[in-house]
Amino acid sequence: MQQAEAVLAAARPSRLYAYLVLSLLSGVRTEEARPLTWDHIFLETEDGVPPHAAAWRSVRKHGETKTRKSRRTIALPQQVVDVLEEHKRWQKQERASKGMEWSPLGRVFTTRSGEPLDAANVRRDFKAIVKKAGLVPEWTPRELRHSFVSLLSDHGIPLERIAQLVGHTGQATTEAVYRKQLRPVITQGAEAMDEIFAQRREMPANEA
Repeated sequence: MQQAEAVLAAARPSRLYAYLVLSLLSGVRTEEARPLTWDHIFLETEDGVPPHAAAWRSVRKHGETKTRKSRRTIALPQQVVDVLEEHKRWQKQERASKGMEWSPLGRVFTTRSGEPLDAANVRRDFKAIVKKAGLVPEWTPRELRHSFVSLLSDHGIPLERIAQLVGHTGQATTEAVYRKQLRPVITQGAEAMDEIFAQRREMPANEA
């Protein structure tokens, strides 16, 4: 978590900041974040529906997501909503200053001319942010998705629910891919029994 926070702090003045906040706090894949348009982002909602993002497309062939289960609607934490609202205002001002030079695709995350981000754009800018944060160069944007899984697991969110949030076909995939990030809850029963029977051993024989 400290590494992720360091990355966000280093990214704060950059145009990639909102992209990284969304990645860390929602768990979207980088290939799902890049094609997002403002039509996919719902910051103002009604009837008790929370703000959300529709992760229904990716940069894969024909715009398909990795699997059918990857197509999902994700509720957005308030911090993400605040950052995206600020990003949208900033983007509107930038677009107005550039006039007709801006590409009219409606992308949430763009280059300086409003064109879609590609993987090379993200890697280059992220590499500079990681260096500024004092982290090893091997840190990649995918690490934010790993951090998302780790934070949910540490918070006690069930593996099945985490699998749904990250768009996996089943929890076996999540466990295989994010084994190091998942909290090893399988040991809790043994640990509890050790504590229970340790207490019984300490009790006098006539009380046991």
